[in-house]
Amino acid sequence: MTNISRRRFFEDSFCAAMTAGAAAGITKTLAADELTQNVATKKEFGANDRLGVCIVAAGGRAAVHAQFFGADKRIKILYCCDPDINRANALSKRIKDWYGYAPKAVTDFRSSLDDKAVNIVTCASSNHWHALTGILALQAGKHCYMEKPMTHNLTEGKSLVAAVKKYGLVFQHGTQQRSTSNVRDAVEFIRNGGIGNVNFARVLLYHDGRKAIGSLGDYPIPQGIDYDFWSGPAPVKPLTRKRFHYDWHWQRLYGNGDIANQGTHQIDTARRFLGVERFPNSVLCYGGRIGYDIEMKDPNYHDAGDTANTQVALYNYGDKSLVIEVRNLPSPPFTLPVGDKIGTRIGSIIYGTEGYAVQGKLYSMQNNFWWCFTQTFVYDSKGNLIKTFKNTDANGKSVEDRDPTEVHIPNFINAVLANDPAKVTANARCGELSTALCHLGNISYYLGESNKISNNNLKQVLESVKSLDDNETTLARTLEHLNANGVDLNKTPLSLGTMLKIDVDKEIFIDNNEANAMMTRDYRTPFVVPKPEDV
Repeated sequence: MTNISRRRFFEDSFCAAMTAGAAAGITKTLAADELTQNVATKKEFGANDRLGVCIVAAGGRAAVHAQFFGADKRIKILYCCDPDINRANALSKRIKDWYGYAPKAVTDFRSSLDDKAVNIVTCASSNHWHALTGILALQAGKHCYMEKPMTHNLTEGKSLVAAVKKYGLVFQHGTQQRSTSNVRDAVEFIRNGGIGNVNFARVLLYHDGRKAIGSLGDYPIPQGIDYDFWSGPAPVKPLTRKRFHYDWHWQRLYGNGDIANQGTHQIDTARRFLGVERFPNSVLCYGGRIGYDIEMKDPNYHDAGDTANTQVALYNYGDKSLVIEVRNLPSPPFTLPVGDKIGTRIGSIIYGTEGYAVQGKLYSMQNNFWWCFTQTFVYDSKGNLIKTFKNTDANGKSVEDRDPTEVHIPNFINAVLANDPAKVTANARCGELSTALCHLGNISYYLGESNKISNNNLKQVLESVKSLDDNETTLARTLEHLNANGVDLNKTPLSLGTMLKIDVDKEIFIDNNEANAMMTRDYRTPFVVPKPEDV
């Protein structure tokens, strides 16, 4: 595969990437040692001795699954599944163009679970289907590779973890940065005191390409879609968004907003740097879905999305803190604390007593150049660069253009062949914890969504909230960002979520029945995600 097509996939321009990849002729089947620096497999696989794969969903991330699973000579993709049969057929055709064979295209993936030739199920469906897909696959004896976020709600995470433990199969969560050398080496450096004591991290999700998705309305279901099956665990409701695919991310019946869509990756990286392997003591979130009336030039505009497009979530771990900032309206890169040298749009900043580390989609303010998650920069407390960690292969050669998925999927395949769940870099518990922070922030926000608050009152509240961040400064930057986008906060004020305290042993909310009820959902028969004890 060419560097250009890798970068395009890596930038999430999936449709363009598939076209570019086919044009570049990515029909070459890559050997395992070309793809990964992980453990060797237990035996050699010939052309007729391959692991069978079923890909659930056929959108952008599913195409990436097809790309990197299909490129491994130990794999044969047997099924492309999507409630939209048009997409399933299209992905099957692309795989034939790339690798010379066409998987069977079906709408209901459950029909593939009885096929003994299927060893692996990969899932890149809408969020509300993730947990049930994974559990059904595990119950059928299939190993599972699950896209982020791992679940649609908190209890589903516990059910998936329980299923992985019960059936003893390999499960990999799609936080692919876990398999990159730049993050791994930077984590080791920082945990060994490279920037002193580390107790605070900031996750930045300045994803300003998230525009309005169209007016809330009643739209026809596109032809070729089994809408009942697509709805699955969710209630069957009228289609209220203009674009059927992808924009479900911004409707809470099916998605979880950008805090989970993009944020799961950066939250996972920040957690890894901080070394927090538990739920936080408390969470508080403020934000709103605002500003789209300005974009659409219509003061009465009502967007079809109902997740936050502006969101700040504060997590208190006692001796450590984490703050997540979501911005979907246009915003310049975040340049603090390292001055005007590096801007961060999507990433994590790790604060130590003797310096900072910056990892993510980073921008050189001097050279007008982007690094896309391939490097981690470490600075001293004065902003001087002291260390750079890059992605390298097993021989130490730079592979900065490599999509982390290109390493993450082979890590999973190797674990399957070794029949050793411990060999994956992102297991189910890892996925549960990182996804849980998204859900915790959203629950706080949803509970307080009607609690509209003035800027001054919000400032006063935040002054009393325990955090290792400067809450007032973060709020001021958020307000400045909204003002720059023309948002009149007197007309459309922010919402202040509920301060939620958490029993970190039981992993439930303390003295808040309403919040605990939001840890799960009402499921539609027969698409019921079992409780952890019933998997």
